[in-house]
Amino acid sequence: MTVEALASLLLADVNACRALEAVREAGPGGAYIAAGFVRNRVWDSFYIPRPTADSTDTDVVYFDRDDISPVRERQYERALEGLYAGQQWQVRNQARMHMRAGDAPYASLSDALAHWPETATAVAVRLNVHGGLDVVAPFGLDDLFAHRLRPTPAIMKRDPSIFEHRVVSKGWFERWPNLTRV
Repeated sequence: MTVEALASLLLADVNACRALEAVREAGPGGAYIAAGFVRNRVWDSFYIPRPTADSTDTDVVYFDRDDISPVRERQYERALEGLYAGQQWQVRNQARMHMRAGDAPYASLSDALAHWPETATAVAVRLNVHGGLDVVAPFGLDDLFAHRLRPTPAIMKRDPSIFEHRVVSKGWFERWPNLTRV
């Protein structure tokens, strides 16, 4: 599928638009919303009735080598909470996440996303100045729109049990019974 299809789906969702606008207004420069915010909305759209699982977790990602302080991330979370209360804002500078994962420093936001556990989760979006979406998807959008759960090469190299644990603990096959695992 295309970026246009993703934009059409997300921009038709009032809550998604509100979150995207909040990040554009009060988030870090160059910030995107990623992970379940994108994946869950796309995969939920394949079902009638749509799954009703909680969707208040909003992962905001950005890349800034000059300020890798977790304190700064908390400041952004508070600012976002002030604009859109009720969301669980989690802001993370991907320029420091390599330390947590035990990887070499990441070169960019796209490089950081390529080290996430699943290809369909490694998709980030932001509202641009024209009202459209900018998308970062190091593995493309095929797995996301094909309703496919696939581990990334990086997670398979680092520790495949991380992927296996997420499959079980997240309950994805209960929520999305037609999900295909690769």
